[in-house]
Amino acid sequence: MSRRVRRKVAKKGKGNEVVSIPEIQGEVLDLESQGIVEWRGLPDDTVIQLLSCLSYRDRASFSSSCRTWRSLGSSPCLWTSLDLRSHKFDPSTASSLASRCVHLQKLRFRGAESADAIIHLRAGNLRELSGDYCRKITDATLSVIAARHELLESLQLGPDFCERISSDAIRAIAHCCPRLNKLRLSGIRDVNADAINALANHCPKLTDIGFIDCLNVDEVALGNVSTIRFLSVAGMSSMKWGVVSHLWHKLPNLVGLDVSRTDIGPSAVLRLLSSSQSLRVLIALNCPILEEDTSFCATKYKNKLLISVSTDIFKGLASLFFDNTKSGKNVFLDWRNLKNNDKDLNEIIPWLEWMLSHTLLRSAETPQQGLDNFWIEQGGLLLLSLMQSSQEDVQERAATGLATFVVIDDENASIDCGRAEAIMREGGIRLLLGLAKSWREGLQSEAAKAIANLSVNANVAKAVAEEGGIEILASLARSTNKLVAEEAAGGLWNLSVGEEHKGAIAEAGGIKALVELIFKWSSSGDGVLERAAGALANLAADDKCSTEVALAGGVHALVMLARKCQFEGVQEQAARALANLAAHGDSNSNNAAVGREAGALEALVQLTRSPHEGVRQEAAGALWNLSFDDRNRESIAAAGGVQALVALAQSCSNASPGLQERAAGALWGLSVSEVNSIAIGQEGGVAPLIALARSEAEDVHETAAGALWNLAYNPGNALRIVEEGGVTALVDLCSTSVSKMARFMAALALSYMFDGRMDEFALAGLMSESISKIAASLDGARKMALKHIETFVHMFSNQQAFAAAAASSAPAALAQVTDGARIQEAGHLRCSGSEIGRFVTMLRNPSPILKSCAAFALLQFTIPGGRHAGHHASLMQNAGAARVLRGAAAAATAPLEAKIFARIVLRNLEYHQIEHTK
Repeated sequence: MSRRVRRKVAKKGKGNEVVSIPEIQGEVLDLESQGIVEWRGLPDDTVIQLLSCLSYRDRASFSSSCRTWRSLGSSPCLWTSLDLRSHKFDPSTASSLASRCVHLQKLRFRGAESADAIIHLRAGNLRELSGDYCRKITDATLSVIAARHELLESLQLGPDFCERISSDAIRAIAHCCPRLNKLRLSGIRDVNADAINALANHCPKLTDIGFIDCLNVDEVALGNVSTIRFLSVAGMSSMKWGVVSHLWHKLPNLVGLDVSRTDIGPSAVLRLLSSSQSLRVLIALNCPILEEDTSFCATKYKNKLLISVSTDIFKGLASLFFDNTKSGKNVFLDWRNLKNNDKDLNEIIPWLEWMLSHTLLRSAETPQQGLDNFWIEQGGLLLLSLMQSSQEDVQERAATGLATFVVIDDENASIDCGRAEAIMREGGIRLLLGLAKSWREGLQSEAAKAIANLSVNANVAKAVAEEGGIEILASLARSTNKLVAEEAAGGLWNLSVGEEHKGAIAEAGGIKALVELIFKWSSSGDGVLERAAGALANLAADDKCSTEVALAGGVHALVMLARKCQFEGVQEQAARALANLAAHGDSNSNNAAVGREAGALEALVQLTRSPHEGVRQEAAGALWNLSFDDRNRESIAAAGGVQALVALAQSCSNASPGLQERAAGALWGLSVSEVNSIAIGQEGGVAPLIALARSEAEDVHETAAGALWNLAYNPGNALRIVEEGGVTALVDLCSTSVSKMARFMAALALSYMFDGRMDEFALAGLMSESISKIAASLDGARKMALKHIETFVHMFSNQQAFAAAAASSAPAALAQVTDGARIQEAGHLRCSGSEIGRFVTMLRNPSPILKSCAAFALLQFTIPGGRHAGHHASLMQNAGAARVLRGAAAAATAPLEAKIFARIVLRNLEYHQIEHTK
């Protein structure tokens, strides 16, 4: 294998250097002769250009491919700037990077641990340092950083508060960094005169100072910094504006001043504008005292721009750039497109962009009344304009501002639709998607966050999909950067609410990406896990997508979260996703797959005991859906599900209707098994179900009535229902519930209870005195129950239609009765052979009311088109029900309803038999 050395000049960044790089050529030539493109044969400068467009993580992976690229990956021009905010950065990582950071000039970091590690980079040529999440950074850390980087020209810490930094660190910076040009610090408690005077005396090049959201700053000392051109005291709550207005106008070089979010008044603003010879821009956004004075006007000061809520900001900004009255919504972009050699403007505009983006974000984070019109008319448009800045941190803050200012209630995912749609109309979606496609991970995450929040609005979600946003978010969800993946998953979560977007997410590979996210971040990253599970839960509510979730390994991933994750949001979404998987897709297959997954049922049973209502609700819902599978039903019981769900029902009398519905529903599902039904009764499940039957919510009526219907099949449970006052509750449901299904199942439960079997159970083994008392009590309950059963059945008896059906057996006459009697939802009920047999037997009961009720029930269960009608017809054929039905239809003493309903059931059986033989 031959080797040769080529010399290339890397032409990017400052200080171009000639680098000698060994390359492997033999394999390249062999492959080229075969017509195969070999990536290692790319010119060195092309490889360097490719590397410059990658994230740092991808750049490292790319460089590890071969010796050639590893050497190219160390080129100094690739390491003049470094953004470590999304990476774990500790002393060991810093030491491993140190050999590449000799020429490092710009560094962005996040958090106190990263700040402590900066000195290990040994980046003696560092010029710009920017950090966020700085609350825990101390004076000692900042002083050491300053001492090790004496060439530092720009230091920015924020926007969160630097609570542990004091004037001592500022003095250290002043003494150690004589070349300092820009200093912006947020949230310092006190900046005293000694610290400010140290800056004035030791930093002769200092022109840009920002003491933002600080509690106390010495105003008089600031007036001594004669070199200052740009000053921000935004967010200051204790400024003495009288002192300020009499001192700062004397600053000879002051061009831009930011007093946003302060209590400055009109008089101070006017004095600064009128007295300062150099001042060109005064930013006073979100200043309540200034805005309260509706008579205030500052337009008379020519060549000076006041930016406030009440001014035309775009027109004012345009006046800085143009000689005419041209005004547009992209003034910053217009300025960048100008061939302008105005030195002052070249400094003012970047400062303006930075300060506006900061103030708009802060104002969005702390919503105030009275700013609604500003956000609609100017604020949102300003953020869109700032998103096109050449400064990456300005673009990020603008995107974050868009994500923030639309939110009304983040807990309930509520946004201001007017603001969201205004952004959409002004082309904001396309701009955000453009940022999301950037290779810079900071821009990716903030743009994805904004897209996610805006997509809560259905119209915006549609626009995002139409602009290709689903494919972009699905791609970002595969990012190795957790923050990017988290925000992208959030975007897919919100988009997946819309039924029309679910298929597109699947086609874009979003389902696989979301499942892989769970495995990738299973041991950390609660935010990304909640969003991924939430998106999968929405997608699993679609039949086709639900199947794809299962095929992609979603069952295993979600069960893993339900078992191991302790974060309530993740638990809730994982349980909801499992509930939807069990109810959709190839439901039998998905349902069984969840039940077979090791630890799934045990985990869901355990989650019903969670202290968080949302988790309990979704876990109960999942168990309810899973209980439709016979094997799952028994496995849930074996895992302690009966005891857990009875306890849940007992504890949720004051809970939300959603939790009540699912608790009763899960017990309804388990009670399909008579063994489980008996266990529920023995565990004390009857009383809480009766209490839930008295709920005001229609959905709770249905599930509680369904559970009591199943329980009442057993004579012991039926007696418990009577003893717990359940007859009255069921009678009320039967007669007053808005839900036809609840009334129907309450009537069936009452018919079970008083068909004679409970009486035998209750009276067995009792002394004669007790028998008479109990018999009298049961007789009163029976009369009340039968009366309301009769009333219920009569509600579905159209006398004219019954008369026509009695006079003629013509199909049309019977069809008219069927249409009037049909309860659509009853077609989803599935009865066992023993339950069908009990209704058939009830047709022989001496009570005409029970005969009518039994015939009415069998009618509902066999109507063609019902989900389980064929199954019920088959059970009835096997039980010889036709003979009993013919007897009921012909009995002279049977009520008319029972006769007509029995005839219709016979016709239904004939229909199903014919269908079966086809």
